[in-house]
Amino acid sequence: MNRRLLIGLSAALLLALIAAVTFGEVGLSLGQYAQALTDPGSPAGQVLWLVRAPRAVCAAAVGAALGLSGAVMQGLLRNPLADPGVLGVSATSALAAALGIVVGLAAVPGAVESLALIGAVAGGLLLIAFAARIAAPEALILFGVALSSFAGAMTALIFNLSPSPIASAEVMNWLLGSVQNRGWNDVLWAALPMLAAAALASLARPGLRMLTLGEEAAATSGLPMRRLRLLALAAAALSAGGAVAAAGIIGFVGLAAPHLVRAAVRGDPGRLLAPSALAGALMLMVADLLARVTPTDQELKLGVFTALVGAPLFALIAWRAAREWRA
Repeated sequence: MNRRLLIGLSAALLLALIAAVTFGEVGLSLGQYAQALTDPGSPAGQVLWLVRAPRAVCAAAVGAALGLSGAVMQGLLRNPLADPGVLGVSATSALAAALGIVVGLAAVPGAVESLALIGAVAGGLLLIAFAARIAAPEALILFGVALSSFAGAMTALIFNLSPSPIASAEVMNWLLGSVQNRGWNDVLWAALPMLAAAALASLARPGLRMLTLGEEAAATSGLPMRRLRLLALAAAALSAGGAVAAAGIIGFVGLAAPHLVRAAVRGDPGRLLAPSALAGALMLMVADLLARVTPTDQELKLGVFTALVGAPLFALIAWRAAREWRA
């Protein structure tokens, strides 16, 4: 079942990639598409391979990173409502990026993205230090919420005290989330951390499986649960940080992607990782395509689009979870 699921998601992702490269604001004729395929340096080729293709691949990489991070967090915390924002990693990453923009580092190539990744790593290190002392998932959630609230307040303070309206607008654009005007170099900001996080998550997989049996069973399993928890935290933080570094804050993908494939893997958190990454990539690529072709005077920001779609989905998931808990 898992292999067929992965093949199906990969095929759907390939079709979505073809659609994302084919369709856009600029309409092309069949002759121009043929010219783009034979001559990548032509105007039509530049539209396809230097504008649409890197944007679509960047959306896929960001979505995969968010889907992986969400699957790891839901398995680690044994909470179906967990997502990359629940532990504050996205918020610390955004705080570092906002600070870099306000102090004028946006003009330096890669500076804001590096700061976003550093902020995510810093948030992850704080969580790892806390989890090393207190392993209870409830305490970790509370600490993550506090960290997210503090980082969000500091970001709002930076936005409020920014001396430049241009810098304030750049911070706002970053916080809204987007893969607009992304190139091939931007893909690496999400892809490389996500690949490293996938390796860490793979090592933590036995611990995630054991946690489904409860804390007591995990403690007596003979597995190095503390180390596996820390590996899972590091994977979630690194993956979420790479997504923020490449695209800013994009919500609900990390929450929804694991739920789309959970039934197919029978809730096994170890088998959920790869399908969640593919589902997240598919979700965000389709969302970005819809945001591009929606007839509006100004293109919808990807974070706004996913929030509009994801908020009702979050309410539905919460309602179903509440029914299960009452039962």
